[in-house]
Amino acid sequence: MAMVQSALLALFLFLAAGVYPAKQVDPPTETRDYLCAPRLQLRQPQRCPSYGPGGKLAELAQLGLLSPAPLPAAAIDQSLGYFPFSYAKVGSGPVSFYSSAEDAAGGGGGVSSIGKGFVYVSYNDRLERGGSTIYATSNGYVRGSQVSRVEVPRSVGLVFERTPDRPFAWIIAGGTCPSKEPGGAPDYSTGPCFTRNTVVQIYGEQQVGEWIWYRIGPDDWIEQRLLAVVNPDPTPPEGVDPQDRWISVNLYEQTVTAYEAGVLKFATAASTGRNGFWTKPGLFQVWAKLERTDMSGGVPGDPNNYYFLQDIPWVLYFDQGRALHGTYWHAKFGTPTSRGCVNLGFADANWIFDFAQEGSWVYIFDPSGNTPTDPSLYGPGGA
Repeated sequence: MAMVQSALLALFLFLAAGVYPAKQVDPPTETRDYLCAPRLQLRQPQRCPSYGPGGKLAELAQLGLLSPAPLPAAAIDQSLGYFPFSYAKVGSGPVSFYSSAEDAAGGGGGVSSIGKGFVYVSYNDRLERGGSTIYATSNGYVRGSQVSRVEVPRSVGLVFERTPDRPFAWIIAGGTCPSKEPGGAPDYSTGPCFTRNTVVQIYGEQQVGEWIWYRIGPDDWIEQRLLAVVNPDPTPPEGVDPQDRWISVNLYEQTVTAYEAGVLKFATAASTGRNGFWTKPGLFQVWAKLERTDMSGGVPGDPNNYYFLQDIPWVLYFDQGRALHGTYWHAKFGTPTSRGCVNLGFADANWIFDFAQEGSWVYIFDPSGNTPTDPSLYGPGGA
């Protein structure tokens, strides 16, 4: 009995001291399917298996996809886009201007007119006279029956506090759904699907056939034609002082970036010259800075090539008639649309306008090499 009591007392003292027999745990083997802790994945990824869920998590951790950091940026302040005009599109026929609202409402011939073409006018007042709507423009009064009001598109730019660590992009087609793998069909069932101008970060890329596919999530891939990509490059163009400011326009990606002393300050999706009206590659300097101006070209009255655009805001001319400027007649930023100018949203154009001075550098480039460089193919340019 004494021996049993002694054994029980020893066991009690052993347990009271907090000493327990170690539990036997089998070390992980190459056939075990387990998850690594996020801290282990980040600090010692070699200890995680290279297959299965653990391997996938290790890969995502290395790419920064487990806890994605937001871009060091803020959306452009839309109030920068305020401009003291509204805009209207002229219909298929010529538009007449009258010396008073009463004359416009009463009929008869106007004091001036603009012929058929791609024509937009600005107005600063909308009046009602005799049951008719009249718009007051800087050229005179216009009948509401000859025009239709347009809404100025929102800007999509980002203002940066520092240069981001990875590329990013705007979705340029509404209803874009990513694929689960590069080259795969869009996954409409599980999403996420994106609206136009959504900003996404890029964590990898893979060439499939003719096109690059970009990884925007753990299992989310989007083909390059659906994105306007910015790959931040703080290296100044040749001939530009590294401490200077410059504006870069990527003709292939349809993006505009602004740098100061090698730091990305601003980026946005833009619209440059369409086929046959290309924006000319090269290094230029702003030669004129105008808060607003009219732009026109072609033969008046020829609906196939004439255009007249009134009161375009925040204009930076850099190459003959080609300029960076605000745009109200379309919202196709991220797609070549213009006659050679660099079209921007109003707030984006205002930001760039304040950033630049006469003499500021504008670098136009096409990394694909598809834009012609033969000077004989370029006229004076246009909107």
